[in-house]
Amino acid sequence: MRIARELIDEIVAHARDDLPNECCGLIGGRDGHASSVHRARNAAATWLRYEVHPSDQLRIMDRIEADGEAMVGIYHSHTKSEAYPSQTDINLAASWPDPLYLICSLEDVDAPTVRAFSIRDGRVEEVDLDVV
Repeated sequence: MRIARELIDEIVAHARDDLPNECCGLIGGRDGHASSVHRARNAAATWLRYEVHPSDQLRIMDRIEADGEAMVGIYHSHTKSEAYPSQTDINLAASWPDPLYLICSLEDVDAPTVRAFSIRDGRVEEVDLDVV
């Protein structure tokens, strides 16, 4: 996925803003290019997992569609672990196999890491981020 440095910075900022809880949001774009990041509330309100707030999900998906984009990604943070999907993340992805999953790790809050994954049928495959 091709993504602007500014969008990665926005994901990292959101992750930091929502500490101590995980953050979450959706990414709009087209043709393998991310072009917008949309913050959502974590309805779970915990550092253990994320759940995109239903009203935020509806509002954001309407906005993405109105902008002529598609949902190309879902992002969230890991506050105490590496940027790799947990079993909970893998289970949640079963309902949404098409978007990429970006995880921002704040395990080292001074050196955040953002990685992307395809999660289909319980299989995790890392996808290169082309940060421009």
